[in-house]
Amino acid sequence: MSYALWIDQGLLALLFLFTGGIKLILPLDLLTKQMPLPGLFVRFVGVAEVFGALGLILPGVLRIRPSLTPLAAAGLVVVMVGATGFTLATGGGALAVIPLVVGLGAAFVGYGRWRLVPHVAGGGFASTGTRVAARPATTGSTPDC
Repeated sequence: MSYALWIDQGLLALLFLFTGGIKLILPLDLLTKQMPLPGLFVRFVGVAEVFGALGLILPGVLRIRPSLTPLAAAGLVVVMVGATGFTLATGGGALAVIPLVVGLGAAFVGYGRWRLVPHVAGGGFASTGTRVAARPATTGSTPDC
């Protein structure tokens, strides 16, 4: 399951880095011709996509704050719900399947990294599919030597 999550995370990160980067690089007049949304909103969505993509990969790779991965995935699910709704509202019909599938992939990562195979901070990954408990603190006093 861990491999499937990593593959999904990598593919989603590439997709969102590309689409978010395009929204940040292209001129606003070109972007607003393609989608009838305010230019600054499109830039905001681009920033959210780039940060979401980084949040899918970096916490697990660097083992710093791995609990951010499911939060990044949840944020990308929100973006994709909006994209699906926008596509349906503008008459996209069958084209709405694409953001729907991407959103489901992000939901899979979010749930998988939250419940099924969460990252373990500082010590590797839980590949058995169970939560790895933190080492219990000792409650006794330490002997003075």
